[in-house]
Amino acid sequence: MILKGKKGIISGALDESSIAWKVAERCNEEGAEFTLTNAPMAMRMGKINELGEKCNAEVIGADLTSIEEIENLYEESLSKMNGKIDFILHSVGMSPNVRKKKEYGDLNYDWLNKTLDVSAISFHKMLQVAEKNNVLNEWSSSVALSYVAAQRTFPFYSDMAEAKSLLESIARSYGYRLGKLNNSRVNTISQSPTITTAGSGISGFQAFFNYAEKMSPLGNATADECANYCIFLFSDMSKKITMQNLFHDGGFSSTGISEDIIEDFS
Repeated sequence: MILKGKKGIISGALDESSIAWKVAERCNEEGAEFTLTNAPMAMRMGKINELGEKCNAEVIGADLTSIEEIENLYEESLSKMNGKIDFILHSVGMSPNVRKKKEYGDLNYDWLNKTLDVSAISFHKMLQVAEKNNVLNEWSSSVALSYVAAQRTFPFYSDMAEAKSLLESIARSYGYRLGKLNNSRVNTISQSPTITTAGSGISGFQAFFNYAEKMSPLGNATADECANYCIFLFSDMSKKITMQNLFHDGGFSSTGISEDIIEDFS
């Protein structure tokens, strides 16, 4: 069990289709101890308490845009696990503009600020509070989930693209800072389009999914496969990987065009 003895916090598990849910299951299988967190509204909508029972993990509600609630999350987690944190998963994202189907040229800027705060700045807040309160063990690993729309334009992804770009920048900047502080690592995973409750809510998602499946030489990476990658990044086998945006997408990000796509247009 490659995570035996490690302690962590996993955010964003909604239901069985969530990547965070799969990560929690795999962390449990690999011997880790962890707490689960999500926003109170998401907790009411999802099944996180069921996951907590399955993994013997404490569920601690927290709005990750709130410094006070993050401080409480760390305080309760350290008390529950009787030790500091070895790994963090940030799997939180939301865009009111996308939900309300606002065109990119007609964004509500208050909603844009909310998108950035929930989907990216919350990661900075988690890391900043962790640093200020000295809750991270040496060689800790923090991972946030991203998407290739941070580098390329995808219609209908709207202001979530800006959020993912900011998320990846935060990982680089805080990865340097925490690396110098206590050898902690910070990375993002740019995951294939994945059939989750959150992902499926994006307009045109099924077309995104099918296109990426045909473009990628290995096909889309599944939620289970992403969970395995997270386990590797939480483990001591990845001790010198930091400040990276790691593409976990079956080769999509490096492929110009595929035979399958050509056949569709022939």
